[in-house]
Amino acid sequence: KKKVTVNICLWGPLLLWNVYLCDFSLVYLFLCKKAQANCLDIGQPFKVATPMIFKVTFFVSGSRESAFVHAISSAGVVFAITRACSQGELKSCSCDPKKKGSAKDSKGHFDWGGCSDNIDYGIKFARAFVDAKERKGKDARALMNLHNNRAGRKAVKRFLKQECKCHGVSGSCTLRTCWLAMADFRKTGDYLWKKYNGAIQVVMNQDGTGFTVANKKFKKPTKNDLVYFESSPDYCIRDRDVGSLGTAGRVCNQTSRGMDSCEVMCCGRGYDTSRVSRMTKCECKFHWCCAVRCQDCLEVVDIHTCKAPKSAAWIART
Repeated sequence: KKKVTVNICLWGPLLLWNVYLCDFSLVYLFLCKKAQANCLDIGQPFKVATPMIFKVTFFVSGSRESAFVHAISSAGVVFAITRACSQGELKSCSCDPKKKGSAKDSKGHFDWGGCSDNIDYGIKFARAFVDAKERKGKDARALMNLHNNRAGRKAVKRFLKQECKCHGVSGSCTLRTCWLAMADFRKTGDYLWKKYNGAIQVVMNQDGTGFTVANKKFKKPTKNDLVYFESSPDYCIRDRDVGSLGTAGRVCNQTSRGMDSCEVMCCGRGYDTSRVSRMTKCECKFHWCCAVRCQDCLEVVDIHTCKAPKSAAWIART
């Protein structure tokens, strides 16, 4: 146990910094770009200043934004530790020891080979590391965070996929060697983003051991769903008390029906459209071996930005 502890402690800062950057970039992409929760300026990757909205809204309140942040953070720890195990960066773990010998799937027999991602170890570590603080509390917030942490861990395992390599004459698949590999972490982020949009509001049950849905019209949340207790602040207006910059000037998606749509993002205030020119990569071709070469093309696009509110309340809070 001492070796494991020392090894994790030595690698911990680097691994968790990678987790932080990965989680932070996904949180910024989804919550700060696609949702109304506008965040403060992030700056350069290695000069990250934690936005006020993260400190005040995401981690303090029991909102759906907080639910997403806890889930994606828990998932990030699973992914980083599992990847470190597969790459031999931790002495306490390696490839999945259970994936040995022969097995069978819908395509026939195959041999386990290569390095299967040891995701069970990653989940076990993340559960002990991320849940430690929450297990000390018995209030609604702790229960909510534990639930969402688990949903995040399960999301990574959901996209564990079997990859195989064929062996045989002229590429025939007489023999197959297979291993299990995690999908790109962005896939987990996309999945949890959908769960964020469908997050279920809950209330504590009478004995304080769990929760039930706040609105009886909704189904009971599964272990894969995100749950929250408190309604989100009004992100439509600028309010420094909660760290919200409002949605004025935010770019919205005219064709979307989701949280990034102009209708939702602009809070019914309407939007302005401007035509701009920008350089994009086009006519990309793969060259053997192994590069993709593209041309720079000038593209003219319409950009839609939310109008500012005209109420005195917004002016008073800026």
